[in-house]
Amino acid sequence: MTEYREEGTQQPKPGTQTVDRSVAVLRSFEGAARQTPTQIAHRLGLSVSTAHRIVRALHATGMLAQDPATERYFLGPTTAILGRLALERMGATLLQPELTALRDGTGEAVSLGVRAGDEVAVLLHLPSVHPLRYDQPPGDRNPIHTCAMGKALLAFDGDPVAMEEPYARHTPATLTTRAELEADLRGVRERGYSVNDEERLAGVRAVAAPVRDGGGRVFAAVALQGPSVRFGGDRMPALAEAVLAAAGRLTDLHRHLS
Repeated sequence: MTEYREEGTQQPKPGTQTVDRSVAVLRSFEGAARQTPTQIAHRLGLSVSTAHRIVRALHATGMLAQDPATERYFLGPTTAILGRLALERMGATLLQPELTALRDGTGEAVSLGVRAGDEVAVLLHLPSVHPLRYDQPPGDRNPIHTCAMGKALLAFDGDPVAMEEPYARHTPATLTTRAELEADLRGVRERGYSVNDEERLAGVRAVAAPVRDGGGRVFAAVALQGPSVRFGGDRMPALAEAVLAAAGRLTDLHRHLS
């Protein structure tokens, strides 16, 4: 979680500071299910009084709820309702049967993700049937340059990453320069799918393809993920074919829903 500093050299635009801080408070619950205002303040670099004021306002709207026994806050019913509505209106929940079919057909973990700035936010995740597997629950965020879903989104999106070079390195295989990333994305556009070859986590590989909406715009990516021992070169073509076929069916389904 990026800290929100109250003092700094770069001042926020007028009228945005309260919104930015409120969003930061809500996002702080991605890493901690229940928190006190003081804990939120320390996590985000806010004053305790500022954190209390924002938490009270969010609690009044139902965005946060409070456990009276511990006085800790957690995400409230309004947040849950808005999240569920967002998923439904993006068509994500209606796409789940196709994701289930992809998981059952390959035995591997399946994720659906969307771009969130220079990260990929996981909307849906279905775990692998194997004991040795890679899991990332909905709500997880991955650096966009390190994951297969991120590269599938970048390859077919005209909006480049805003990160400064060198990009954060997570493993020896991470692409850390714009030139390296662009070369990889050219290959993604030629193949139609992307590959994460242990670029975020050693021992984990993935293959992903873009999903388009009714207007032809890439709005999400679908990925198969798992341990490198099951994602070797002999099996990768079949996994790529499966994820491409699933992405096509998801695109067709979303086109009919739009």
